[in-house]
Amino acid sequence: MTLEIRPDPEEVGRAREWARSRLAGLGIAADEPLAETLILLVSELVTNAVVHTGRPALLRLSLPGGPPAPPVPPAGADPAPSVTVRLEVADASSRAPVPRCAGREATGGRGLALVDCLADRWGWSPEGAGKSIWCELDRCSQPRESAAPACGVQPAAYEDLLFEAF
Repeated sequence: MTLEIRPDPEEVGRAREWARSRLAGLGIAADEPLAETLILLVSELVTNAVVHTGRPALLRLSLPGGPPAPPVPPAGADPAPSVTVRLEVADASSRAPVPRCAGREATGGRGLALVDCLADRWGWSPEGAGKSIWCELDRCSQPRESAAPACGVQPAAYEDLLFEAF
């Protein structure tokens, strides 16, 4: 599923609504942790494309086509299968995404730190004359244990740079 994004900050809200409607169509409730996290990631990546490139972009969602995840299995049973949701934002800028170190009073500069903290995986790759930034969330019936406590508490490393989520 693809949505064309104009280089206008108002497009961020439209992108969130579009993503919510796609999730609802699959029976994923707006208050489900997967939906809340995915919508925040849509906001961050679309905002980055709109603000930092000033060019049109494409938002792509690859969603599971099946029913919601099964309930948590009893202790000792095999874990429930997970399904991966992939979000991509492609833009016409060939400039690589650069994580920034935002000060405590800064009103921006934490987008990629949030993506790193919330997504199970993320990265970017050249695409045509531009690039695609992607992230993936694994939908399973058990909450993630490793990433959530680190958000806002421990620093996350990006190659040679260090960031703290506030």
